Amino acid sequence: MSSASSTSKQILGQFVTALSSKQPTPGGGAAAAVSAAIGAAAAQMSAAYTQRKKDQESGAAEKANSLISSLSVHAENYLHAADEDAAAYADLQRTWKDPAIGEEEKARIEAKALAVPVTLLERCHEDVMSIQSFLPFCNSNITSDAKVGIHQLAGAARAAFQTAMVNSPSEEEKKRLKNLLKDIRQVEDSILDLE
Repeated sequence: MSSASSTSKQILGQFVTALSSKQPTPGGGAAAAVSAAIGAAAAQMSAAYTQRKKDQESGAAEKANSLISSLSVHAENYLHAADEDAAAYADLQRTWKDPAIGEEEKARIEAKALAVPVTLLERCHEDVMSIQSFLPFCNSNITSDAKVGIHQLAGAARAAFQTAMVNSPSEEEKKRLKNLLKDIRQVEDSILDLE
């Protein structure tokens, strides 16, 4: 994929337009990845606002800085995952059209196409759990943004799950991924407090 069409380099409006068009990529995997990047950024902002003097004194700022470090790396990785998804899908399409591709190479390509959304879901799970752990220390004036991050990442995880299912994971892997989603749902349920 050329850098001119790279998701991580596009203006959001251009990405949305490309996503809505009748072309194979960007697709659902890229949408999930961009959503995850937005979620990570929202939660990172809440940590950036947890830097007041009282946050420094209580140790909350240290926890915020730790969250900022991990989320900033993951936000960039999420954007790159959108490009990885497009590349994996292009390779997968080749396996449908090129009879010269051997079974071993086809299996490698299929495994990569599955690995991209699985890794995305795993990272979303990790970040949701990190943000949840940070919530009690978050500047109370901005916890809503941390929660927005959780919800965005949760949606991205569910979307990545759908992309993974298209790529035929084993029953054991399906079960593992569903358990990660259940963990995320429990976090969402606890912060929504709808009862």
